[in-house]
Order: sequence, then structure tokens, then C-alpha cells
Amino acid sequence: MPEQHQPGGARPRTAGRAARKTAAVGLTLAALAAGATTTAGPAAARPQTAPAAAPGCSAAYTIEQKLSTGTTWRMCWHYDSKAGLVLENVSYQPEGESKPIKVLNSARLGQIHVPYDDGKHEYYDLTGQDFAQELQELAPGECPGGTIKTVRVPDGDPRHPNVKGLCTTTRSRGHAYRMHDLFQPDKTYQKQGKDLLVYTVNQVGWYEYITEWRFQDDGTINMNIGATGSLSYEDYNAQDGRGWPIGKGARDYATSHSHNVFWRLDFGLDGSSKTKVEQYDSVVKAPASGREGPTAKTTRTKIAKELAGDYKTYRWWRAVSATGKNKDGHARSYELVPGPTTKYPGRAFTKHDLYVTEYNKCELFASNNLKCGDGHPKSVDKWVGGQALTHPVVWMNVGFHHIARDEDQQPMPVHWQGFSIAPRDVTAMNPLTPKDLAWENGHWEPRS
Repeated sequence: MPEQHQPGGARPRTAGRAARKTAAVGLTLAALAAGATTTAGPAAARPQTAPAAAPGCSAAYTIEQKLSTGTTWRMCWHYDSKAGLVLENVSYQPEGESKPIKVLNSARLGQIHVPYDDGKHEYYDLTGQDFAQELQELAPGECPGGTIKTVRVPDGDPRHPNVKGLCTTTRSRGHAYRMHDLFQPDKTYQKQGKDLLVYTVNQVGWYEYITEWRFQDDGTINMNIGATGSLSYEDYNAQDGRGWPIGKGARDYATSHSHNVFWRLDFGLDGSSKTKVEQYDSVVKAPASGREGPTAKTTRTKIAKELAGDYKTYRWWRAVSATGKNKDGHARSYELVPGPTTKYPGRAFTKHDLYVTEYNKCELFASNNLKCGDGHPKSVDKWVGGQALTHPVVWMNVGFHHIARDEDQQPMPVHWQGFSIAPRDVTAMNPLTPKDLAWENGHWEPRS
């Protein structure tokens, strides 16, 4: 979103924005003074007791939630001085599984790259701005039915180092499934799905990012960034031929720009970092002689070396466990499911949808990476050098070209971008299968 600029590439904090932020915090404090708490809503939306410590973290930094449909998610969290919220040791345990199934060693934002269409400004919001330091205080109404955790912000305002800025709550998502039983006309199976949501809000200049992690009861994990806040009235420019007219007539044009968001996923399926990565491509051909319709053939390619990949029609990837199998004897895996994206061609590191690199503890940001020493490449595209994969790290790039509209003011509606990872053979059947259908695994015939 357009905003005022200052020399040196820093995004300004204007008096008006600061005043609005102060007012919002004041309302939150007033609500607390009136008797509201930061753990609002029904007890079912949060653990009844303090969670036990997850592997690798204390109870204070553990998130554990058993959803009403029977699935339990567990994870550790910490707050990074650049990336903001980082989740670690993420595990999933549906009903019927005797122990948690580890999915991720860590999951975090890898960069938010914001180039403007006029070429005058380009930002790296995680490593070049105060993204992490501008963690926003959440009012109870922003975390309905959940718990707001206090976060100690590294390098934050020393007068207010602790921010009540991490929400954990649950939410219904609608039908998890529905099936009318053809053999019992009066019987219909249906279940309403439940999700665990974990999110923060960080301000950068004139706009605010909602970093949302959504953990479904069927094992799916959704990763989303929602941009909201304000358009900057100080960045309207009708002279450069770019942008979209905002307000009366054709006087004020909001400068168009892109949001290229990267996520960094370190898979640890079944507790092993030796995850395998596979690519699947299908080819559809015209109907063969004697066939009613076209034919399709799918081939698998094992990714043995680092990869810069692009989505194509009928192409997908999965991360496969090196050690674990489900009860049917099939290797557990997670499929990478893309969301809508507008791939930005202006920089080498944004020209691909996905990167798979060999793990390097200093490679934490997809661009403007400042964690490695001098001489080490600064962006993910230059880390793909043909190295063999023994501990792969997956980088997902999802772009959005923001051409503002009248409806973006004021305030601006949230626009979302993100992707999902979906379980593939993690369990032998749908983890939400009702008990009286559990026998129908594989080839089956109607009961007599």
C-alpha cells in the first residue's frame, strides 16, 4: 500500500498514524479497566488447564489445543527480532493415533518484498523495516473465544517491551464432509470442521499485516498474510501515468505496488529432517482409439538436488517422511497446495514459485538476508546451487499486485495471500471418519 517515503528507504511513522495507534491502545486499556480480560469467550476455545511443555520449549511457549472434533495440535513458539512469530516442533494428533505425528521443525515468514511500480521505492519489510518491533496490541474482541498471549518484543520500545499481541483461538470452518448413505436412505453423515488459529498483527508504515496460521482438524495447515490499514494520502501522484484514481475525479492516484511474500518451512515429518521431496506432472492427451475420453498419465520425479520450481498445469509437489508410515503401510507426506499468486518478474528471487534448498542455519530470509557472513549470497535464488538434499528447506513465494481502488479507503479491507500444506497418507483414512464407517478402508462391498 502506498505511503510516505523518507531518504534511506525507511518507512515513516507519521504523527497521525502514531496518534491512531495510541488511541487504539487506549481503547484496549479502557476495556481492560472496565473488566474485560485477554482470555475472553467460552472455555471450550482454549485449553482447560495450562498445557504441558512441548518438546524443546517451556509451558509458557507451548501452544496446545484439542479441537472439539478430537484432533490435537501442539507446537512451540518464539518471537524473532526480524521474522516476528516463529512456530517450531509442530505436531498433529487426530483421534485414533496413539501419539503425536510431527510435521514441521519450524515455520516462519521468509520475507515480505514490496517494490513500487514507479521504481522509486523497494522495501524488504522483515529485514529492512521495523516489522517485528511494531507488533500490535490486540483487543479482546480481536481474539474471539481465545487467549491473547504476552510477547516480549526483541529490540522493541524499552518502555513497553511486552505486548499482548499473540492470539490463539478456534473457529468453525463449515462442512468437513457430508455423505448421504445410499444403502441407508435415512442416514446422512456430516461433520462441521474446527480450526486452531494462531496470529499476530504487525504494522509497517501505513498498513498492517495479519500473520495467520490456521491448523485444521483434518491435518491441513493454512499459512496466510492479510494486508490492511490505510492508503497513504501523501503518496498520490497523478503525473507518472501509473496507479488508480482515488477520491473525486482523476486528481489523486494511489501508486500501484506488489507484495511478494515468502514462507520458510523446515519439515520434520515423524521426527526426521531427512525429508524427501517429490514432483508430480500429469500429461493429458486426446482420446485414443476406442476410448470415450482423453487420457492422463502422471509421473513422479524424485528431487535429489536443490530446486527452483514453478507451478504448471497438473504439477504439484509433496514432502515425504523418510521414516514414518500410516497404518496402511504408506509413507506419510504433505502436499504443497498453492493459493492465487501474481508472480513478480522484476527480481531474480521472485521469478520462481518454490525453492528447495539444503538446510543452512543462517539462510533465514529469501532476500536481503543479513544472517550469513560476508561473501554469502543474500537471496534464495543464489542458494540453489545443485547441492544434494539431505535436509531440505522449502520456500514458498506468493505474490499480489496491488492496484488500489476506491473501496480501499478507509480503512482498507484485508486482502489475503497464502498457501496450504495438506496431509497425503498421513492417516490411513479420513481422520474425522465416524466410527461406524471405519471398516470401509480400501476395497469394500455393501453390508448384506
